[in-house]
Amino acid sequence: MKLPEQEILAARILIVDDQDANVRLLQRLLGDAGYTSVAATLDPTRVCALHQSNDYDLILLDLQMPGMDGFQVMAALQVQAADSYLPVIVLTAQPAHKLRALQAGAKDFVSKPFDLVEVKTRIRNMLEVRLLYRRLEASNLLLEQTVETRTEELRASEARYRSLAELASDWYWEQDETGRFTTISGPVMAMLGIPDQVTPVTATQPPTGGWNETERTAIRVKIAARQPFLDFPFSRVNADGSHQQYRVSGEPRFSRACRFIGYRGIGVETTPRPAAAVG
Repeated sequence: MKLPEQEILAARILIVDDQDANVRLLQRLLGDAGYTSVAATLDPTRVCALHQSNDYDLILLDLQMPGMDGFQVMAALQVQAADSYLPVIVLTAQPAHKLRALQAGAKDFVSKPFDLVEVKTRIRNMLEVRLLYRRLEASNLLLEQTVETRTEELRASEARYRSLAELASDWYWEQDETGRFTTISGPVMAMLGIPDQVTPVTATQPPTGGWNETERTAIRVKIAARQPFLDFPFSRVNADGSHQQYRVSGEPRFSRACRFIGYRGIGVETTPRPAAAVG
């Protein structure tokens, strides 16, 4: 991903050096290169407060300073940092300090005396990486927020669906991928004559016989094919010779990975009610 030039040149930069001549040299260099938001301090004890207030994209940090050296500044920044990325390029005249600085969290270094082409190149490269890192952070945060919002919307939608389904039907039901009922609202077990799936079958439970086997076979074929069904007719003959009729609707459910996870649906009893006796 290529960043817009304007975004790079608008990056917030802080120069930290106890030598005023070095600060003015870097300010002039950055200004000539087109950078528009460059701050500086000669006091290393102010760096943490300044960074906390301005959240710099890059800190150019001298290592050899009285009172508080660059290593102490980086240690303080690490404690304060809101993320694990320390946007620091160290300025040093001591080659032996380079490895120690990188181990302390610096992302790059510039040798003194300054090679102006090297300074501009390292700053530019560092800023591109830092700004891309910020974009990634922002994208991840937006993605998390979007997922949370969508999850809440789905939960609310699911609750509305169940509420409406219960109002518009005699029962609401869900099955898992094995066909086991996981959610039942209403007397579906008694209506359909299905034995309790938790309690062992006993002689006191309703029999499962009396169903129209042609209808039962047809619904099993649809479920095996993961097909939705609407107002599918069911009927049974009870032991007393009476008839019951039902209509059942269902839809297969799939995970985000397109894995089948079961069915959900509604059902109503459509058995004609006997006419009221006329007195």
